[in-house]
Amino acid sequence: MAERNDPNFDPDGAPESDDAFARGAGNAAGEDFDPADADVADPTVSTRSAELERRAAEAQDKYLRLAAEYDNFRKRNARERTELSSRAQAEIVRQLLDPLDDLARFAHVDPATVDAATIVQGADMVEKKLLKVLTASGLEIVDPVNQTFDPKMHEAVATEPALSREDDHVVSRVYQVGYLYNGQLLRPARVVVKQWNG
Repeated sequence: MAERNDPNFDPDGAPESDDAFARGAGNAAGEDFDPADADVADPTVSTRSAELERRAAEAQDKYLRLAAEYDNFRKRNARERTELSSRAQAEIVRQLLDPLDDLARFAHVDPATVDAATIVQGADMVEKKLLKVLTASGLEIVDPVNQTFDPKMHEAVATEPALSREDDHVVSRVYQVGYLYNGQLLRPARVVVKQWNG
């Protein structure tokens, strides 16, 4: 109230409000201040923002290209594996054609004109040809006579008494040979195992 009694007090010359200050009191030119124009007014911020956007776009483009390349690589790899497996199987079948032809010749002979010894010789020849082709492709025969019984490779179908302790768990006879293909067991050998009862 003292201000109003002051003879020098001018109500029209009162200090400006905070709103008036925010509108431009701090602006030397007296222009209105807009906070949204602050980033635009600073060229380094604008340049930095554009640079970051460019780098982000480049990184995304690089990622999309790598993802597409990997997907193509994966599909090509799967296709090549399938083709390789198919070619390997075709090669084995091609090698089996010659023994198959031999087998067909013996299967269609007239039994009245051919003796049994010739048939047996022919069958033996075909078996040898087949085994030659298959062993060249990685087949191994498991024929463990007089070897120690191995449950991973052999299947015991019977036992018989062993004559000595040293013969315990030794294979005495093979009912059916087993087969390995490139180290993988296709069929265990079916065997008779000696057992020491002391």
